[in-house]
Amino acid sequence: MKTLYTAEALASGEGRDGNARTNDGKLDVALASPKELGGNGEGTNPEQLFAAGYAACFHSALRLVGRKERADLTDSAVAARIHIGPLTDSEGFGLAAELEIALPALDRETAEQLMHKAHQVCPYSNATRGNMAVDLKLVEFAA
Repeated sequence: MKTLYTAEALASGEGRDGNARTNDGKLDVALASPKELGGNGEGTNPEQLFAAGYAACFHSALRLVGRKERADLTDSAVAARIHIGPLTDSEGFGLAAELEIALPALDRETAEQLMHKAHQVCPYSNATRGNMAVDLKLVEFAA
């Protein structure tokens, strides 16, 4: 792979409870475990950051493939949910993702085709493929 860009971030503190910041200072967040995992929930957490990144990356891929096909991408959007839980066959934890894709200006068939093409192009999808479950759901399309 030829590198086009490298993002840099540093996490410090008490693991999931600490701070994360990028080397350029554009992102600087307090980290806290969610209440569901025994934390105080007073900061963001890695799963939220991953959800935001995956949603933005997939939406970018969707718009890229849509432009190539001259599709109407008006009001397109992607929502991501990242789930964390214990793995059944080890002491570790795993992730799963749900992506909800809205392409309200397109008919269902065209929207589904673009969604699946974007899933092949998106770097997050490529990184997670075979490593975690990713459920794609078309939630809005033209009737």
